[in-house]
Amino acid sequence: MARLPYATPEQLAAWTGHPAPPDAERLLARAAEDIDSALLTSVYPVDDDGDPTDPDIAAALSAATCAQVEWQLATGDDGTGASGTWDSVSIGPVSLSGRTGRSAGSSGVELAPRADRALRRAGLSPGRIYAW
Repeated sequence: MARLPYATPEQLAAWTGHPAPPDAERLLARAAEDIDSALLTSVYPVDDDGDPTDPDIAAALSAATCAQVEWQLATGDDGTGASGTWDSVSIGPVSLSGRTGRSAGSSGVELAPRADRALRRAGLSPGRIYAW
């Protein structure tokens, strides 16, 4: 079986207080990839499909995913991470200007502040390293 999504369009609508956008499943999938990247060193119990078994962890992952989509929608991002990087771009001959102050965290992904807080409150971030 495939891993379940961290959040559904219905959960996103409840989180934002607005109807989910038509491409909500795609946005949630991309946001979940961001959450996964931020949690590369996190340790938490999962089942055979990789789904979290602790309801509190599952709730935190859902909240973080919804917060990530909410932030992307608010910043005009489409889930690709391309929006908001430059305030002006020209293609020929290449000209980029006005790089924003936002930067990726140590995980290499830009997390929404609310997503980061949800993961931290659940004890998922920063990750822990255990000696074997």
